[in-house]
Amino acid sequence: MAATAIRERPVLGELNDAQRAAVEHGLGEPSGPAPLLVVAGAGAGKTNMLAHRVARLILAGADPTRIMLATFSRRAAAELNARVRRLLAKKLSDGAAEAAIPAYSGTFHSIGARLLRDYAERVGLEPGFTIHDREDSADLINLVRHELGLSESKERFPTKGTCLAIYSRAVNAKAELAEILGRHFPWCAAHEKALRSLFAGYVEAKQRQSVLDYDDLLLYFAQMMRIEPIAAEIAGRFDHLLVDEYQDTNRLQHEIVLALRPKGRGLTVVGDDAQAIYSFRAATIRNILDFSNEFDPPARIVALEQNYRSTKAILDASNAVIALSPQRFAKELWTDRGGGARPVLATVGEEIDQARFVAMRVLAAREAGASLKSQAVLFRTSHHSAALELELTRRNIPFVKYGGLKFLDAAHVKDALAMLRFAQNPRDRIAGFRVALTLPGIGPASAERIVAAAQGGVASLAEWPAPARAAADFRPFAEILRDLAAASEWPADLNRVVDWLRPHVERRFDDFSARLADLDALERIGASYPSRERFLSELTLDPPDATSDEAGPPHRDEDYLILSTIHSAKGQEWRSVFILNAVDGCIPSELATGSRDEIEEERRLLYVAMTRARDELTLILPQRFYVHNQPRNGDKHVYASRTRFIPPKLLGYFDHLSWPPPKSEPISARAEGPRVDLAEKMRAMWR
Repeated sequence: MAATAIRERPVLGELNDAQRAAVEHGLGEPSGPAPLLVVAGAGAGKTNMLAHRVARLILAGADPTRIMLATFSRRAAAELNARVRRLLAKKLSDGAAEAAIPAYSGTFHSIGARLLRDYAERVGLEPGFTIHDREDSADLINLVRHELGLSESKERFPTKGTCLAIYSRAVNAKAELAEILGRHFPWCAAHEKALRSLFAGYVEAKQRQSVLDYDDLLLYFAQMMRIEPIAAEIAGRFDHLLVDEYQDTNRLQHEIVLALRPKGRGLTVVGDDAQAIYSFRAATIRNILDFSNEFDPPARIVALEQNYRSTKAILDASNAVIALSPQRFAKELWTDRGGGARPVLATVGEEIDQARFVAMRVLAAREAGASLKSQAVLFRTSHHSAALELELTRRNIPFVKYGGLKFLDAAHVKDALAMLRFAQNPRDRIAGFRVALTLPGIGPASAERIVAAAQGGVASLAEWPAPARAAADFRPFAEILRDLAAASEWPADLNRVVDWLRPHVERRFDDFSARLADLDALERIGASYPSRERFLSELTLDPPDATSDEAGPPHRDEDYLILSTIHSAKGQEWRSVFILNAVDGCIPSELATGSRDEIEEERRLLYVAMTRARDELTLILPQRFYVHNQPRNGDKHVYASRTRFIPPKLLGYFDHLSWPPPKSEPISARAEGPRVDLAEKMRAMWR
């Protein structure tokens, strides 16, 4: 339905001058609006502006069936459509407002799927093609992998998940396989020829079965837009294309955008170069930085710099951090929210002190009237929150974690705990079955026999006739169980289990580096307990209120603290934000300092984290930091340096405090007294 009869301006009083300029850009131009780039700073009302522009186009006469609105999530598309509907309802009836929503609104992938069905027969696809999700795709690539005999290679071949990740990266980045392997998967570079054969077989298998995977939706979309008659026909179906979060587009998506609007007429893209943090998904910041010069004359640039979220003190510090980046549009966020406390650089002793400090401050804010939900703790990598999760559990502070598995739910962490439990109690069949399955060559049937053989004591496993394919790994397994059962030296017991588990983690998981860091974190946590018994007991106390049940939100009426990776926090905001481990080695990550581009993305990550805060921002600096993958006989603790992204000349933007760790609580001696057989009392209850 075209709203040609309505030429009135919608209510624009709530927009600032820059937002209004973006909303009204090019209206009334006979050949359609010239290309527009809206550089929207953090908290600058990007979504509000974009919704107003869509509504304004429709109320100015644009046909909503000829508007394409591309977002990066279904949730974002739904939110934009809801806002457009509310704005249109101010001028149209409810029914007319509903009918005026853009007909092509959604993710690039969903729009691509829709158009591919329309043109399937003309591009060699079956109209009834099915779409595989990531799990389906991994299973199919694994089937091809087996058919080609690659799973039987003498050298360890990448798992199905890694193979799919390599394929996906190469497709979305439009890069040669050798380049992708060299830059992002160097440990797989020796398998280039085999991987090329695998991917060819994978493509053939998909075509035989008439299926497309997630990446094909973009790849086929882009390829279809290279066929001149079809590209002209598709581009001619739309007058306006609006793209959200343009800094997160990859090369394929950029190609699709230019093919849909080759001269830029009717094209609006919105994004923030300072929040480009998804290169691991093949996104490239160059798409937004170079966008204006794709056209002649260049696209108009409108910067949204008024921030509606943070106080001036927080914005000043955030602006100072990102201003040091050489790859950026020059913009300076400002706000009418004057005053406010400066961000805090909090120096603590070690990571356990960091956890206690955060818990203390969170509870203090709650006592002062701030809800837990209004506070968030952000971190660069999922395992950085391990010590904090346990501290929150001990203090009965409910929390929800976004980004990565819950620490105690991760398979490799559960394997280490199961090993200790099985050594301590051989009748724990669940623990025994789990650890037995970590061994190569041991399946469920053999695992059951191992558990049965250990019922009289794990020492008897030394004589158990292991299958030939598992013999080499079974002896160390039996020996460590025997030694752990004979005596306990804490935390040496945990260190030994972790050392035993490391090669199995490297063998079983392609993302073993992050998982090994989790095991390092487990060792640090274990060292804070006086004994193996206390460690195992306190980590499993109080379900369902313990960490294992906090993977999703608690009851909807319950208050809870937010824990999140910085990536998962993008687009969110909270009254108070804590940033863990604001030290070199964490921000920037020690794994992301190999190139200038990687370092600059790490700077943007810190900026994103800082700009999530409305009223209070605390960056925490442990003085001593744990470095994983160090020799056992070396000191794994190093003195940490404040993140390089806050050099001395920026320290004036922050307040500073030191938080000394509390004295260790004395360990109570075991109570002396008469022995009572409680087990006999329990049995007597049922006689």
